[in-house]
Amino acid sequence: MGASGGFPIDLVLFGMIAAFLVLRLRSILGRRTGFERQAPPYQPPAAPRMAAAPVIEGRVEPATPAAPQTVPEATSPNGQILVQMREIDHAFDVNRFLAGVDQAFRMIVAEFAAGDRVALRALLSDDTYQAFEQAISSREAAGEAQISEIKSIQQLAIEQAALKGKVGQVTVRIVSDQISYTRDKDGKPVIGTDAVTEINDLWSFERDLSKQDPTWRLVAARSG
Repeated sequence: MGASGGFPIDLVLFGMIAAFLVLRLRSILGRRTGFERQAPPYQPPAAPRMAAAPVIEGRVEPATPAAPQTVPEATSPNGQILVQMREIDHAFDVNRFLAGVDQAFRMIVAEFAAGDRVALRALLSDDTYQAFEQAISSREAAGEAQISEIKSIQQLAIEQAALKGKVGQVTVRIVSDQISYTRDKDGKPVIGTDAVTEINDLWSFERDLSKQDPTWRLVAARSG
């Protein structure tokens, strides 16, 4: 993510396939059910709103303030690509997709900071997991710890949309306020700062829209 933290910037790929996370991710990033109606044409949200509280294994999680969402006008080039995605998969909903980006972003940041290899293994591709695992191992060998706390997400904005055959890719700008730093074995910051800092990231998600699996996978991330 941003240069102020220890989280990798230029190489992030993950597959949201963990059994214990699939209900959350599918309820947020898009889920097909036998009773789901075709969603109406998307419209940019008029104002920030509270995100619906997702139900996970019968429990209702506390709702969190939804980050402001920005989507392209339907008549713009990127907007037309999103319309084409909906023509391939009628269940695709851009606002629900962005709500899923919000949750996925929080999960990846938290699990990397915690060094939770099991959770990360389920979220990352093989190559990216190796990079994350190496970073975690290096931290542990040095007696360092990663501290990451997302205070708020200020913006989720679709920057680019592309369609190659039936494979869609959407790049989202994520502006967040974070405390993100690495501290040494004595507890002193060595990378980043313990002050709240605005971090600007670009994450790209990809999915084959012709397949039943509604999961979008993060294929690239960089500092914006």
